[in-house]
Amino acid sequence: MRDKLKQLILKKALKVSDKPIFKLSSGKLSTYYLDLRVITLDPEGGYIVGNVIFDIVKEKNPDGVGGLTLGADPIAYATAIVSYLKKHPIKPFVVRKEPKKHGTGKQIEGNVKEGDNVFIVEDVVTTAGSCLKAAKVAKENGLNVLGIIALVDREEGGAENIQKEGFDFYSVFKVSELLKR
Repeated sequence: MRDKLKQLILKKALKVSDKPIFKLSSGKLSTYYLDLRVITLDPEGGYIVGNVIFDIVKEKNPDGVGGLTLGADPIAYATAIVSYLKKHPIKPFVVRKEPKKHGTGKQIEGNVKEGDNVFIVEDVVTTAGSCLKAAKVAKENGLNVLGIIALVDREEGGAENIQKEGFDFYSVFKVSELLKR
């Protein structure tokens, strides 16, 4: 499944230019861009991603998998569906960027509860700001964060920032592996 995911990323999600034309969320310009939503929001891609993430987390027996909306959402849902099909259900959850302004005021949506063991997932990690925010909110809500998983590590300090905060970090791919084509 990992090889299938790599081929999908190379075919559909990785855009490369000789000049830095891709504006990143940080404002910085890059010679490449990874649009992993074309994979995670695709039926085949979602199935493959769900299997890849499930294979990474299953031995740690987590209760949940989720992260900051929007990048983490399809990854968490795909992993949950695959886990159910493999008779080892893992609950998906969503971390809102801000607490809800009405109703219960929750910042985490889903069926996870205080004391649950969870993984935070992310499509691409650059500096790790999004996944670290999700991990912080998860901890504040009583969840035990087992680690952070990215489909792709851009190798721009994110892994180090995650480890500096005391979390284990797993990436399916490093961007250098994808750019070697």
